[in-house]
Amino acid sequence: MIINEKDNALTVEATLEKLPNVMKFIDSKLEEISCPKKSQNQIRTAVEELFVNIAHFAYPGEIGLAEVRFKFIEKERAVEISFADQGIPYDPLKKTNPDITLPADKRAVGGLGIYMVKKLMDDFRYEYKDLRNINTIYKRI
Repeated sequence: MIINEKDNALTVEATLEKLPNVMKFIDSKLEEISCPKKSQNQIRTAVEELFVNIAHFAYPGEIGLAEVRFKFIEKERAVEISFADQGIPYDPLKKTNPDITLPADKRAVGGLGIYMVKKLMDDFRYEYKDLRNINTIYKRI
């Protein structure tokens, strides 16, 4: 169930089943601003990773909400997307980057997705404010 959809924000249950709704929302916003395909693919990858992490880890044993906000900064020709949840406080930026020089079977499990988000986006910020995790990505298109 989509809880709320406004012009530039979407609130859904933080479940994997809602990922298509989130992607459709983001795709429509990127199409509205004629986002180049390469940037669109990079943004889609980051959005998917962050939403899936919220769905998997924010609300263990229960279902909570996730809010996705989209902002186009015209003068910078950039996109800013934020994800907010009231789940367990967690700063993904504190996690050590994986050692990608190691063979796959020698690497620790986890962390590659957040590493990809860091590499694909021009900026990635986290804050815990008003009892909410807020992850914000920024990409010049």
